[in-house]
Amino acid sequence: VQLQASGGGLAQPGVSLRLSCLASGFSLESYAIGWFRQAPGKGREAVSCITSNEETTYYSDSVKGRFIISRDNAKNTVYPQMNSLKPEDTAVYFCNAVFAFNIYWGQGTLVTVSS
Repeated sequence: VQLQASGGGLAQPGVSLRLSCLASGFSLESYAIGWFRQAPGKGREAVSCITSNEETTYYSDSVKGRFIISRDNAKNTVYPQMNSLKPEDTAVYFCNAVFAFNIYWGQGTLVTVSS
């Protein structure tokens, strides 16, 4: 059972990046998926989440209007599309999957926004 976040890298302010959270060893279909980030020297922040049926999404105030979360259950993957990136978006981004009492965390992917 594994969750793997990927797609991070170095980006200039204003551009877009799309991260991925790929599940292996289990199906994401029944799971709510959350994205979190941790900037250097700061605590972990909840950024976005999407329910299993996609009816409900959540965005923190810091990313609302810029990030869009979606999921492709056929590919067992959840995608946060990050637009209009800002230097303050620099962080390690993590995903987790939650269903009933099952919670899985993935390893993070580093996003650095700098000119």
